[in-house]
Amino acid sequence: MQKIGVLTSGGDAPGLNACIRAVVRAGHYHGLEVVGIKRGFKGLIEREFEPLTPRDVSLIINRGGTVLLSAREPRFKEHEFRKKAAENIRKEGIDCLFVIGGNGSFQGANLLTKEFGIPVIGIPKTIDNDTYGTEYTIGFDTAVNNAVDAIDKIRDTSMSHERVFVVEVMGRDSGFIALAASIATGADVALIPEYPFPMHVIVDTVVDALKRGKRFSIVVVAEGVASAREIAGILDEKLKPFDFGGVRYSVLGYIQRGGSPTAYDRIIASRFGVFAVEQFVNGKTDIMVALENGKVVAKPLEISFGRIKKPDLTDFELNNILTI
Repeated sequence: MQKIGVLTSGGDAPGLNACIRAVVRAGHYHGLEVVGIKRGFKGLIEREFEPLTPRDVSLIINRGGTVLLSAREPRFKEHEFRKKAAENIRKEGIDCLFVIGGNGSFQGANLLTKEFGIPVIGIPKTIDNDTYGTEYTIGFDTAVNNAVDAIDKIRDTSMSHERVFVVEVMGRDSGFIALAASIATGADVALIPEYPFPMHVIVDTVVDALKRGKRFSIVVVAEGVASAREIAGILDEKLKPFDFGGVRYSVLGYIQRGGSPTAYDRIIASRFGVFAVEQFVNGKTDIMVALENGKVVAKPLEISFGRIKKPDLTDFELNNILTI
């Protein structure tokens, strides 16, 4: 009987448990043994393996985080520890390693293949949605909905006090969350790394809204642009000549990562997990799962390396149109 291993690596994202569940149950459906690796690549080095049955993954589809846990593992950058990880994989009799992760995790998995011949399959997850080669990564929809829920509440205070609020969302160097949340909440300005605004345009946008009778504004900024505190400080100085109730800021932070995954994330995670197992059963490895034109497809793992995925410029223009 063939055996597969599954791990989650990098930052957590809603939908990870749904994907783990899908890999485990699809594996057993196809007559495979499934082993869970705790704490990502750290678990490979320290041999934290445990068998997983369909019953072990019951009642986790709705849970945030990852039941397999995750950890940053700097030792994996060193050849001797990658070698130890590969030896542990072989000792366990694992025929293919399923890595649910992002760009960095895929590159680590690729090294196991290139250096030691370990078959791997990558399943993309990150709330940032910035993995090149796939239209969607597990966790993005939930993170956006978490941000939207928070911004909707902040708007109530912004309106009541006639204030400008600067809201900082996650995304590292990517603006996907900021742009999606801006469109969904009707924010006046979306500040994202890919299409930067000069400060005077931000000020002009807020002032123009005031002249049209709108006495509050929401500015959503991706963390990769600047901190909300910095933007709020500059805006506070620039807007002093105008009749606003002041400028405040809020950093949403890790609340965007947590919570029960949306139905969309549960469905995509399930589709990704089952498809990944079917690819292995059909003899295909060293690939990544991707969503393309609404369909789940397989692509070479290396396609995601060293490339930048950007939000659609038309969505950015859409947000600008709707702020009128």
